[in-house]
Amino acid sequence: MRVFTCQACGQLLYFENVRCERCGHLLGYLPDWATMSAIEPLPNDRWSTLGANSQQYRFCKNNEFGICNWMVPADSEEIFCAACRHNKTIPDLSLPENAQRWRKLEAAKRRLFYTLLRLRLPLVNRVDDPVHALAFDFLAQAPNAHGQRIMTGHDNGVITLAVKEADDAEREKIRMQMGEPYRTLLGHFRHESGHYFWDVLVRDGGRLKSFRALFGDEQQDYAAALSSYYAADQPLDWRQNFVSAYASSHPWEDFSETWAHYLHIVDALETAQSFGVSVQARPWRMTEQKAAFDFDPHEAGDIDQLISAWLPLSFAVNSLNRSMGQPDFYPFLLSPVAISKLGYVHALIHGQQPSDQLEPTLHLQTVTVSV
Repeated sequence: MRVFTCQACGQLLYFENVRCERCGHLLGYLPDWATMSAIEPLPNDRWSTLGANSQQYRFCKNNEFGICNWMVPADSEEIFCAACRHNKTIPDLSLPENAQRWRKLEAAKRRLFYTLLRLRLPLVNRVDDPVHALAFDFLAQAPNAHGQRIMTGHDNGVITLAVKEADDAEREKIRMQMGEPYRTLLGHFRHESGHYFWDVLVRDGGRLKSFRALFGDEQQDYAAALSSYYAADQPLDWRQNFVSAYASSHPWEDFSETWAHYLHIVDALETAQSFGVSVQARPWRMTEQKAAFDFDPHEAGDIDQLISAWLPLSFAVNSLNRSMGQPDFYPFLLSPVAISKLGYVHALIHGQQPSDQLEPTLHLQTVTVSV
């Protein structure tokens, strides 16, 4: 994620800012320009954008709830922005706690969409494709409900997020119960989007053969694989082959975990590049580590370019966090096998992974996956 500057006064801006604290201009994010813009009011709820040559825009309809400051062109027929138009179900706002939880969910989702749009990934909403397009259900367990527990997961294009995950204490409790080193709302969005893009880019893209050669056969029983994983049957050597322990549970989860880590790396490297960060470490009796982040990670030529910058950065920031008594910023180790899987994701995203020439006709199937 890059940092932005106010076009009216030059003040540093962050992605979540809605107003410039120096000059007072309201701010709107323009996804088609990939920029945060200072805006000035015009009649009929239109705004002149200083960051887009004074072109006229309107706020996303969810701005009415104080949820979203993304914008759409003033003459567009869309009332929702590029991120909010994928919402299928929002939390019940008659419950006061849900408004704040929804705000946190949307903040994380917008960061996901920032990266998906920068990577130029295909994003179809349910208006254009009511059956298979990307959509989000933000669901809360009913009070005193004794039915099926709401699970975060993906089912045929619909990503479900349990609203309780927006409660920091609840999410940390789940993280501890499941023995996870990392659990965040943004991590959920990135992971579940991996399931969706597996459908789009691997299954429907005719790349099952190359996928299976690296990740394994996804046709193995998914429910049985997860049951085995949660029974503590994960391989002892999982660190040699996977980005996380959970990735070892099933090839679908391996891909989605790898996909999420790829998005983590790209976003964090862009942040470092935006701040002009460079890393040069000379540990005692170790090879010098040096990294300058002078490239756009969304346009990296190959995975080696990303990893050669990522390893020194994550080592440095982990060390900084430990200096403050905080958990590691990136509590993972990347083995050569895991890096090769990240390379597959990179090639897939950038169209460098060819379709399988001899792949048979694919039959769509509905599957449900959850974490």
